[in-house]
Amino acid sequence: MNIDHIRTFLEIAATGNFNRAADHLNVTQSTVSARIKSLEERLDRSLFLRGRTGVTLSAAGHQFHRYALTAVRAWEQARQEIALPAGFRAYFGLGAQVSLWERLVVRWIAWMRDQAPDVALRLEADYSPSQMRNLADGLLDIGVMYSPRNSPGLIIEKLLEEKLVLVSTDQRKVSHGWVDDYVFVDWGDEFRAEHAKAFPEMQATSVSVGLGSLGLQYVLERGGSGYFPLRSVWTHLAEGRLFRVEEAPGFRRPAYMVFPAEPNDPELLELALTGLRQIASQDGED
Repeated sequence: MNIDHIRTFLEIAATGNFNRAADHLNVTQSTVSARIKSLEERLDRSLFLRGRTGVTLSAAGHQFHRYALTAVRAWEQARQEIALPAGFRAYFGLGAQVSLWERLVVRWIAWMRDQAPDVALRLEADYSPSQMRNLADGLLDIGVMYSPRNSPGLIIEKLLEEKLVLVSTDQRKVSHGWVDDYVFVDWGDEFRAEHAKAFPEMQATSVSVGLGSLGLQYVLERGGSGYFPLRSVWTHLAEGRLFRVEEAPGFRRPAYMVFPAEPNDPELLELALTGLRQIASQDGED
């Protein structure tokens, strides 16, 4: 039985939609359909109930789901142990969103190398949905992200909270309407909702980005304003390249650790979590 077919089954079960599963897996919808058809033929059972709004697991699909999870996790564990370099006792995988690497992950790597030099580290930079999928598949031991979703077998723990502040290349006061050079940085669902409440009269902006570092680079090079983590702009504020916008509301953006409730190596997982907690606690924001 093809492991990619099983992963496809799990992704559809998580998303409830063949098209979304195809997007998350970076394959075509026809490939997803073919994989599921092959699985159903091998099992001689229909795994999904099709409806207008999506798909749900059939009775057979529910039964197969727990075996599929076990199969994927066993495969990944075997693959990692076989590929383990000489002199190392274990692999440990951590994923984090790009904007958290400089603040957290780079320091955590050094901390782990000091505390567990016989553990090989595998690091990934990715967004929340991909990290959740990799955690469920056993590809990651910890995911650090902004928008986790509740998933069976995974624990979600708040790690830190970033302060987003409105800055500008010019000294100015806050405006609740249209600002021509305002760059909207999409910091996630919670930020969008709070931003809409704070600026109900603001129209769509001429520039909108999904990556904070890209938005900050654009503002610094072309001029303008936008919301960014205080930690990423404080140097520019001190140098006078940016200015806090007077009376502008601030927003909080929490980041979370997600990890398995039943890890393969509980002591190693706790060591890694301890390092993340210590580093996060040492890096408070004003």
